[in-house]
Amino acid sequence: MSDRPAEAARSGTAITVAIIPARGGSQGVPRKNVLPVGGVPLVARAVAAARAAQSVDRVVVSTDDAEIARIAADAGADVVARPAEIAGSTASSESALLHTLDELARQGHEVGTVVFLQATSPFISSSGIDEAVAMVDGGGYESAFSAFETYGFLWARDADATATALNHDAARRPRRQDRDPHYWETGAFYAFGAEGFRRSGHRFFGRVGIVAVPELSAVEIDDHAQLALARAIAPLVDDTSEPIDVDAVVTDFDGVHTDDTALIDAHGDERVRVSRSDGMGVARLRRAGIPVLILSTETHPVVGARAAKLQVEVLQSIDDKAAAIERWAAARGIPLSRIAYLGNDVNDVPAMERVGWPIAVADARPEARAIARRVLSRRGGDGAVRELAELVLGA
Repeated sequence: MSDRPAEAARSGTAITVAIIPARGGSQGVPRKNVLPVGGVPLVARAVAAARAAQSVDRVVVSTDDAEIARIAADAGADVVARPAEIAGSTASSESALLHTLDELARQGHEVGTVVFLQATSPFISSSGIDEAVAMVDGGGYESAFSAFETYGFLWARDADATATALNHDAARRPRRQDRDPHYWETGAFYAFGAEGFRRSGHRFFGRVGIVAVPELSAVEIDDHAQLALARAIAPLVDDTSEPIDVDAVVTDFDGVHTDDTALIDAHGDERVRVSRSDGMGVARLRRAGIPVLILSTETHPVVGARAAKLQVEVLQSIDDKAAAIERWAAARGIPLSRIAYLGNDVNDVPAMERVGWPIAVADARPEARAIARRVLSRRGGDGAVRELAELVLGA
């Protein structure tokens, strides 16, 4: 986010505010605004996109939900508490926008341009936001929105299921190069003047402009299939070179520090294989002052022995890893958003969903890979912990 808020406050000029309405309730996909895509909760992804836009002075999340509020604040947004009467399933986005503008006005902020973002669109273009704001601020448009170019033939079905051509003549099917494109509204972002919005009561008024965005970025999550699609294409859209800048590292043990196999002798004693390279990675993290915790569902002397060797904390017999990591982080004053969790299996998923950097080893289960913000190149027990350590230290 730019430094314009301080400048605007000094000069008394109106500011550009990005508003993200995010209710706690959801019918199609329960709790969808906090579900991760590419390892990042949807509401945090929207906040990050708005903060990265050069034209946005302030980012505000309007919500009725404590968890959404926490995630939004951790991501760098201001939070406006939305009253219950405009937080139900029948409440419009416009009502949340107007309420937020009223709250900002009460705080003494003059808003010139509004950017309305929907957290259910996980791949919001920051440069597209800037283009939309430029169109409204000085480009001769009163409002603008994101859309992708399409040459598709659209049809409708009548009450008796008869098909009717909408955007073409069914008797004449010209080639793509002989047709003009249409634009499919993505729902990701809208920009408009605050005063014009108050007068009209809706987001489309005056001269309306289109910001063309890639079709790949146009996923909007309203059901579980769309959520799965978004998670599948996130590695193609997201920047996977982003530094893993965290204050603590938490890891599973079996399948992370080990290759998830065990050798059992005739007496029932169990042995595992670990990597010396991982040990060096942990040692380097400790020397850098970055706390490391091993969190294990199992209870076994080998886990405690390895933790003692590495000189790190260990918690064993943990059935609820999410609750354990929350308690551990709270006791040390470390925000969950500043923790990396390295896991490999389904029992790691709840903990991975709580932290800012869920990481999966290369041979992790699909369930863990699906919510990971980064999938490592090394397998469990074969340098994965060292790889994560180097990425964290490199940040």
